[in-house]
Amino acid sequence: MLTTVGLQAQSGWQTLFNGKDLSGWEQKDGKAKFAVEDGVIVGTAVAKTPNSFLCTKKAYGDFTLELEFKCDPKLNSGVQIRSELSKGGQPFGYQVEIDMDAGRNRWWTAGIYDEGRRGWLFPGARGGDSKEFSSEGKKAAKENGWNKLRIEASGDLIRTYLNGVPRAAIRDDLTASGFIGLQVHSVGEDLVGSQVRFRNIRIKEGAVAGITKGAIPVAEANFVSKKEASQGWKLLWNGSNGQGWKSARGGKFPDKGWTIKDGVLNIQDDPRKSWASVGDIITEKTYGDFELVCDFNLTRGANSGIKYFIQYTEKDGRGSVIGPEYQLLDDEVHPDAKEGRDGNRTVASLYDTLPASKDKQVNPPGEWNTARIVAKGNHVEHWLNGKKVLEYERNSEAYNALIQKSKYKKVKDFGNWKEGHILLQDHGNSTFFRNIKIRELK
Repeated sequence: MLTTVGLQAQSGWQTLFNGKDLSGWEQKDGKAKFAVEDGVIVGTAVAKTPNSFLCTKKAYGDFTLELEFKCDPKLNSGVQIRSELSKGGQPFGYQVEIDMDAGRNRWWTAGIYDEGRRGWLFPGARGGDSKEFSSEGKKAAKENGWNKLRIEASGDLIRTYLNGVPRAAIRDDLTASGFIGLQVHSVGEDLVGSQVRFRNIRIKEGAVAGITKGAIPVAEANFVSKKEASQGWKLLWNGSNGQGWKSARGGKFPDKGWTIKDGVLNIQDDPRKSWASVGDIITEKTYGDFELVCDFNLTRGANSGIKYFIQYTEKDGRGSVIGPEYQLLDDEVHPDAKEGRDGNRTVASLYDTLPASKDKQVNPPGEWNTARIVAKGNHVEHWLNGKKVLEYERNSEAYNALIQKSKYKKVKDFGNWKEGHILLQDHGNSTFFRNIKIRELK
């Protein structure tokens, strides 16, 4: 006779919690209390501590995860998937939310949040209307009872279900693998002692076969959600052709070197490793106050960049277009990372001028990262994977002093221009771009 565990193993399922103790799990970050009571993992909130996570010791990539939870309606919780630890020891990565309203008229359980990085993905940047999501969540959730959560992670596709009801679906591959974690959120004194409970936690590893009936549509790459559109966001690149862009050398979008396939823009590798072999591309339109986001994926040893406020061209015949640059670089391999001063040529730095913070979180070549540039008036910020890594004030004594120490010291008013084009750089190395969005700031 097969036991329950035996039946699960036969069907490909594995239990992640043995019902007796916390073997295979370890606590990260906060000091909330985790214990086993009557075959259930119980997380209890305590005061004056950050978010707490009980995490698997093993990492998981493609899988189907199922569990049951019961949460105090006033307590926020969640399930981390494909998550990692920052240098400071804080978990970051995809979180499938557990939010049973808490009096806010917001039923966002099984939504997808990017813990420690970009914030809400669904509802939010990757799709989903927040009001509709909350309304449907209220119907699906059992406020004071046990709820079943199902999570499917297969390649760049993540889907969630609450009590059999499809809830969220995104395509995103910022993290391909990582631990699974059970969260107890930080609380105020009024919620000390609140609890969330988990049981029947099981996983089936491997790509998910087929699509569950009734699954919601997935927002593909190069997509602007309703919420983003209401905030003024627009696609800066449409994901299918060169519309809105042109060669920085003049004329139309290049007919070679830059390729477009499956919603990804790629400057191809030049075997000669000669920078500007094909040439940079720039927007047809100029921008002053703006917020720009762009996913980028570097090949090993690659060098590229995102430039802004472009309006000056060198007269040396090479066609290099000059402007402040958000550096894109494989810091581990490319020698430029060791050039300049104090790391000001490393990824996310203001190239040859100001270094990005040393605790930046960057994914290695072959994985996607998200750059963000905010320029409002003279204030400019560089962000990487949801974290601000530098800021500076143009048209200031401090900024101009930095320029005088850089390779741009002979360029009049470098970076102090009111507006300019945005540029993607050809530096002879293969680099991929997608989800290039912009909103002009008032």
